[in-house]
Amino acid sequence: MLPPDQVNQMQQNSQMPETLQGHNHGGHELFDAHEVIAGIISMLDHYQLYEQHVKDDELKEMLQRQSSFVTTMYNTIVQSFQTGQDPMIPTQKYEMTQSNEVVYGIKPGMPNKPNQSVSDLSDKGLSAYMLSQTKSLASLLTMTALEMTNPILRRVVADSVPNFIEQSYEIFLYQNKHGYYQVPQLSAQDMNAMLQSYIPVQQQGPLQ
Repeated sequence: MLPPDQVNQMQQNSQMPETLQGHNHGGHELFDAHEVIAGIISMLDHYQLYEQHVKDDELKEMLQRQSSFVTTMYNTIVQSFQTGQDPMIPTQKYEMTQSNEVVYGIKPGMPNKPNQSVSDLSDKGLSAYMLSQTKSLASLLTMTALEMTNPILRRVVADSVPNFIEQSYEIFLYQNKHGYYQVPQLSAQDMNAMLQSYIPVQQQGPLQ
């Protein structure tokens, strides 16, 4: 006859979710997933702080739309992380609203410097903070997806990367349109030289 404490332990194990009994997450993956989820929470928290200081209605609408989308993404990732199963709400596709026309060239302006108080916060700076958040998460989720062992969580994380890329591009286009993010270009001669630096190679045979 088993001792009472061992019987209790067996009963507890039998009541554990099947996903935990199956050890469907590696230890390194668990740490990476926690970092991803914490990073998404940090973005949403920061967006709440930014929103109360944004002046431009267009930027505020973008912030709210991105925040709403990422909240759904957060729930999807958390559910797949905790269950190891397909989430009830699958990964969505973010659709930006900015025109993808880029303004090239540098125009002189006032030099940048750190803010001296909260009253110095501007849409230029706030949109830059937003871009920093989305770009960091795009990189973090990419690296994390490469370390995943659970196939469902790996797919959910990997499929979320393009959404942060799209959000980053949307913020960049907004900044560029308003002159906050200027894009220099090489001269036509130098650009052409760079573009012509490579030539196609003849295929040697069928790919195996």
